[in-house]
Amino acid sequence: MHLTFYFDVVCPYAYLASTQVEGLAAKAGVSVQWQPVLLGGLFKLLDSPPRPADAWPVGKREHNLRDLARQAELLGVPLSPPPEHPRRTVAAMRLLVAADEGTRVPLAHRLFEAYWQRGEDISDRDILDRYATEAGLDPACMEEPAVKDALRQRTQEAFDRGIFGVPTLAVGDEWWWGVDRLDQVAAALGLNPTPPDPLTQTGRRLRFFHDFSSPFAFLASQQMERIAKAHGARLEYVPILLGALFQEIGTPMIPLFEMSASRRDWMSRDLHRWAEWWEVPFQFASVFPLRTVAPLRVSLLDPATVNCMYRAAWQEDRNIGEAGVLVEVLNASGFDGEALLEGTQAPEIKTQLRENTTLAARLGVCGVPTFQVDDGPLFWGQDRLSMVEQALQGWVPRFDEERGPVRGFL
Repeated sequence: MHLTFYFDVVCPYAYLASTQVEGLAAKAGVSVQWQPVLLGGLFKLLDSPPRPADAWPVGKREHNLRDLARQAELLGVPLSPPPEHPRRTVAAMRLLVAADEGTRVPLAHRLFEAYWQRGEDISDRDILDRYATEAGLDPACMEEPAVKDALRQRTQEAFDRGIFGVPTLAVGDEWWWGVDRLDQVAAALGLNPTPPDPLTQTGRRLRFFHDFSSPFAFLASQQMERIAKAHGARLEYVPILLGALFQEIGTPMIPLFEMSASRRDWMSRDLHRWAEWWEVPFQFASVFPLRTVAPLRVSLLDPATVNCMYRAAWQEDRNIGEAGVLVEVLNASGFDGEALLEGTQAPEIKTQLRENTTLAARLGVCGVPTFQVDDGPLFWGQDRLSMVEQALQGWVPRFDEERGPVRGFL
């Protein structure tokens, strides 16, 4: 067994992953195969824009930049992105393809550091030729037809495997996209998770922005009470109308339908992997998207109803958007379903849901689940719960604490 690392120097997340993969493999007693691919080539094969982030709303771009800085900080990795990002890395990736495995790994580290620590323009042939010479390679190899073909072939093979981005890490027939999936890769390699540090009771407020329409919000919902209790935090459910939020910030109403087939397939596997990780039963709702206005209003009337509605939708495949089904679900869980459904028509409840959605947009929420500790920074995604727990223990990401301008290099 070995670990395969698909990468392109142009990707900051691949850079972060490049600093971790060898240590991870060493702990597991396996080797790492560094597999250069061309990220732009994958985008072209997917008929995706060369800079997908250009189509994102400003708030989402800014959030991703902050999230990248947070990940680098937690990994202890220096990150100083060049303002001219993205720079062309075709020649650099050809150079890495031309190198044998023994040369490729140290050269890849040097190129990653040049791009993401020192801001060097590795598309400049004089600079790239210097790195080639230092590695004992003839710079002319980057123009050899066989090397060009080899890079195209590696990229095509990755695409044929279903890979749509970098970093991607593969173990056997399974693969994971993103530096934020290293824990799952480690588990696949047979490593046990590191025990958490002892917790302190903080008395903080933990806000949970959610909508029952999201399977990722469901996964998070099943962890919220545990996390809040472990940290002595006060859990505050903030139901929002996700569709209305998307409309306000300029996001497609159903992002899933905008994804490529390979990314939708990966998302399905990712959901089931996370459900297994959290040891939570899960099945994707057969009615999608769900109509969730009434369930959201019910949760405002009684927050204790949240979990039974999430489980009905995403474990039992019950269409809680239908009034009759919703009443049955609530009654079966010991609530007065009829009274709660009637209460959803109260003007103050309708107003509260709209105000929650407005608050979310004002704070910069761009999807669910989103979390906020006290009045601190936002964390988006159930795969950021480890960050949330650190924030509950007092961690304030350095970038957010400094509140500097967000550099739009993505």
